[in-house]
Amino acid sequence: MKKNTSGLQLISAILIASLLLTGSIFAETAESDPMPEKWLIRNNEPTPSIKFESYDDAQEVRRVQPDRKELINHSSGYRLQYPETFEEEFSLSKVRGVLEGETTRLEIYHDRFRGTIHSAGSYISYSRGFLENGQDHHVRRDEVRHINGMTVYYLEWDRTPIETIPGDRNHYAKAVFVRNSMEVFTLLFKSQEALTDHWEIINSFQLADRVATPKIHQRYYPVERDWSQGTQAFYNQYFIDSDELVWGIFEYSAPGDFTDLFQLERKLEYEFPFLLHYKNFEREFPREEMENAREQNRNVVLTLQTKHRDDTKNQRVLYDVLEGKHDDHIDMYARELKAFGDPVLFRLNNEMNGDWCVYSAYFSSMDTDVFIAAWQYVYDRFEQHDLDNVLWVWNPHDLSFPGFQWNHYLTYYPGDEYVDIIGLTGYNPGTHFPGERWKSFLQIYTDYYEEYSTLFNQPLMIPEFGSSSIGGDKIAWLWSMFYHLPRYEDIKVAIWWNGVDRDEEGNPGRIYRLDETPEMVRTFREGLSRFTSPEPVWRDLDEEKYEVEDTIIEEE
Repeated sequence: MKKNTSGLQLISAILIASLLLTGSIFAETAESDPMPEKWLIRNNEPTPSIKFESYDDAQEVRRVQPDRKELINHSSGYRLQYPETFEEEFSLSKVRGVLEGETTRLEIYHDRFRGTIHSAGSYISYSRGFLENGQDHHVRRDEVRHINGMTVYYLEWDRTPIETIPGDRNHYAKAVFVRNSMEVFTLLFKSQEALTDHWEIINSFQLADRVATPKIHQRYYPVERDWSQGTQAFYNQYFIDSDELVWGIFEYSAPGDFTDLFQLERKLEYEFPFLLHYKNFEREFPREEMENAREQNRNVVLTLQTKHRDDTKNQRVLYDVLEGKHDDHIDMYARELKAFGDPVLFRLNNEMNGDWCVYSAYFSSMDTDVFIAAWQYVYDRFEQHDLDNVLWVWNPHDLSFPGFQWNHYLTYYPGDEYVDIIGLTGYNPGTHFPGERWKSFLQIYTDYYEEYSTLFNQPLMIPEFGSSSIGGDKIAWLWSMFYHLPRYEDIKVAIWWNGVDRDEEGNPGRIYRLDETPEMVRTFREGLSRFTSPEPVWRDLDEEKYEVEDTIIEEE
């Protein structure tokens, strides 16, 4: 399904007009009263009326003193008082509320764990992982209090200031209100200055009735690029004009060596137009691999992960980036990409919402703004080299871990002007590792795709995915994938991760290879043939081949 850019422009114009109209309402009020006594933020729009329905997202704001306001969040169930100069922002109300002053920002999170592996106790302890880096994070206060009938875990710290972040908020305080063993509220303060007057806000925090519905109101849009003619044509061919899904693959040796890939493609009777390739700070730009790919008419999804092979160097890797310690490496990449000339899908720091990635906010004060600043820093250095052949791919994991609201994938989004393509990565990990379970294709991608296709108007792709063969029927999983994936019309490219994850003893833990057995190869060959036939017909797939896998999700 092609995005209707003219329709998007019309929607944008309507939204702007609506905001201007809303602004005029408050401007008229301001002529007689500097601030109304109370108003409602309904579905992220301020309105003088305080009426709302239960299906609305509703936050009520009241003036309680000349210099104080009170917020009653009817959607998340809390109330608190704060300085009159703070502005309210609820575009991601389902994730967090934001109150922002000139030097201080307050993010308010509500977590209900619903019987998952997380609890209030694990939340409190696990959210302190960044303190293992004592070089950059300095605890100023750590105590437990009782406020308004709740136990409150209070932590105050600061981190090394970063000059390249404008108005860097490197002073933090966190107050975690425990409602019960499975529910917490978090007040996370970030400030340019040492915090002194935030206790009034903390002490005012109370529970309120949840009588409305938190939602995500933010939408994300592509921006016009000054790409080369060839890059624009590439973008149009694969992501705008195409009505068919195109496949890619990650094969360890390719594109450095095509021997294994050629053998696999002969078995599958399919040539993969896209190849996935990884690099980190220890690796130089893959010039030879890129040239090999070009000679074979393949497109590369080049993944740069800002990390070292030696984990002892990774504790402050994002801080190192922002302090300019990797400028030479970043500039080298930009020069090489420019010299290469052909379009490249550049995937920076994928799966950032997982704590297995050293650039996750788990390692940087629970502050996703640090990740965003690092992404923008790399982007801006690339821009200094006048690149016109790079398409930026932003790619969270389908499940955030830890599964806390401060680690929600949307809090890592660097901004429309820094992103061209949205990646969806979701795996069926199988059952080898403790805590992991078999997940059907529909369990992974049904809600995942619906949410992303609603929020994002940039093209979608799957930069990597796969199914393990440990713990379930992989053949049924593949048939379900081939049957359902073409119906996710906004996904333009899907790349199978053809590898194996091993456990600490070297045993296969997640076997994602598609050529593990002859039956698997036959299944993939038949499935891929549907994408290359002159008139692909998907409904003639034998329902028995995927009904077992689909029944699993129906039963669950």
